[in-house]
Amino acid sequence: MKTCVNSYSFGKYNNTLGAEGVAVKAAELGFSAIEYTEGGWTDDFSVDTAKRVREKAESLGLAIPAFCVGADFINGSMEETLKHLRRCADFAAALGAAAMRHDVAQQPRSRKYRIGYNDMLPTLVEGCTEATKYAEQLGLRTMTENHGYFSQDARRVESLINAVSHPNFGALVDVGNFMCADEDPVVSVGIMAPYAFHVHAKDFHFKPGMLDYPGGGWFYTRSGNYLRGAVIGHGDAKVRQSVGVLRRAGYDGYVSIEFEGIEDNLTGITLGLENLNKYIV
Repeated sequence: MKTCVNSYSFGKYNNTLGAEGVAVKAAELGFSAIEYTEGGWTDDFSVDTAKRVREKAESLGLAIPAFCVGADFINGSMEETLKHLRRCADFAAALGAAAMRHDVAQQPRSRKYRIGYNDMLPTLVEGCTEATKYAEQLGLRTMTENHGYFSQDARRVESLINAVSHPNFGALVDVGNFMCADEDPVVSVGIMAPYAFHVHAKDFHFKPGMLDYPGGGWFYTRSGNYLRGAVIGHGDAKVRQSVGVLRRAGYDGYVSIEFEGIEDNLTGITLGLENLNKYIV
């Protein structure tokens, strides 16, 4: 396995460093790769920008394994969502990314009947299939992440991937995000490992919901427990054990730090990388 960092992890430093500066910093810290997210680009999200950032990463010896974007096939227009994803795929291909992660839905806003995951599955399959067929023409794989509460449980995401049943579509396995759906991350990683195209290393501090709300920096899980972003190895997401599960399942790709803690971003990334290097040996 090889180390990577998500540009999102740099937080406020993205504003001062920019996309190319973040790549420089990632190389200085000792990462093998950098992945980018959709937000934070300072110009018109153009292909020329993507090519310039790609050239910078290549000059630093950094791969770009993934580009992460949002999408919602349920609460938004299917046509507009697919238009957005095609544009993102064009950008990701110009960026030199190997894969593009897109969300599939936020929790349905309607309280009407037939908003369960199984009810929505045909719509999600339609959107994911169309997106991955387009991306495949660009030499780009697509993947969905356990993310956004509605499509966060391991069994739900597995059912989506198997329903799409396309070799170009797989999973971005975020080892920490399963905690947002109140799942044991190690058990869930074991379910999702065979589908992994890419991996996020994320850690969370945990407190049970029967306690008082801990204050700033903490947020609710789906079942009312509390999480706060942590340095890799400092929290309760069992990152080391999850990496072992992935290794035994045959995963040998990039493991990307996605830091969401309240510590200074560079400090959090640096400390997290020290621990991640111990885990992926």
